[in-house]
Amino acid sequence: MMEDRQKVLEALREELIERVDRYKVHKLRLENPLDRDMEEQAIELENEEVIDALEEEAEEELRQVVHALERIEEGAGEQCERCGEGIDPRRLEAIPYATLCIDCAELEGRAQA
Repeated sequence: MMEDRQKVLEALREELIERVDRYKVHKLRLENPLDRDMEEQAIELENEEVIDALEEEAEEELRQVVHALERIEEGAGEQCERCGEGIDPRRLEAIPYATLCIDCAELEGRAQA
């Protein structure tokens, strides 16, 4: 199971790296001067904000994937990094980069809210 999860995470890591690269290339193309038409400018700026948000989201997911891979390398990939209990295999199947058990993830979610 751990090897399968590692392969899934490695494939996800490569996909996320490609996605982040595509966002960066797209943003470079957007650095052309803004259109003179005010409506077009508004649309271009809005599109830029969407691309920025998507890029940030992909970079955050990439950080989580790399962290999960490091935990697998350390032999702790199926243990919650907060409480040390085992992470439910169904959770790992749904979220392969999970490093917290469901209880600790819910506690962290409440703390961030």
